[in-house]
Amino acid sequence: MESIEKIVAKQLLDIKAVKLSPENPFTWASGWKSPIYCDNRKVLSYPAARKVVYNAFVEIIKKNFKDVDVIAGVATGAIAVGMMVAEVLDKPFVYVRPKPKDHGTGAQVEGDLAPGARVVVVEDLISTGGSSLSAVGALEKSGAIVLGMVAIFTYNFIKSIRAFENANVELHTLSHYEALLEAAAEANYIKAEELDILKEWRLNPEEWGK
Repeated sequence: MESIEKIVAKQLLDIKAVKLSPENPFTWASGWKSPIYCDNRKVLSYPAARKVVYNAFVEIIKKNFKDVDVIAGVATGAIAVGMMVAEVLDKPFVYVRPKPKDHGTGAQVEGDLAPGARVVVVEDLISTGGSSLSAVGALEKSGAIVLGMVAIFTYNFIKSIRAFENANVELHTLSHYEALLEAAAEANYIKAEELDILKEWRLNPEEWGK
């Protein structure tokens, strides 16, 4: 039976949520040059793909976070899929803004979150881990107990792995960079020489392309 990592990787490639372009790299918001761009929000437009994603999240949460009280989505990419997960689990839902809003209550966590509530965070993508762990911090500042995080995809950067370890946040992802490259190669989505470029980039993304 095919692993969930490979199934999700194939789904992302099929719906073109992931674009691979070693010859003409993308520029991320961070300024990094990258041969890959991942937009998991596209999952929402494809019923079969989004069903795979939210059902897999539900199973992970049932297995690893049995005591969860509330599901939290990270804005904006994980709000919709997080809400689907909360609906299936019949749990309250909140979402976390990148920063407190500059009007009204100035809230960063939107929704009703009781002090001491045990929360699982839903995220769409893990790159360096900075914004994801910032959301965890906002929830904890609001009085929540964060049990862990689930995400659709991770690049598996050493920087992000260490960040989650240092923050003591348990992370489960549906797929990852290695599974994606394997699926892309099997489907002839990329050439052998492009595969080498993609592997090289992941080892030192901050300096690649300079």
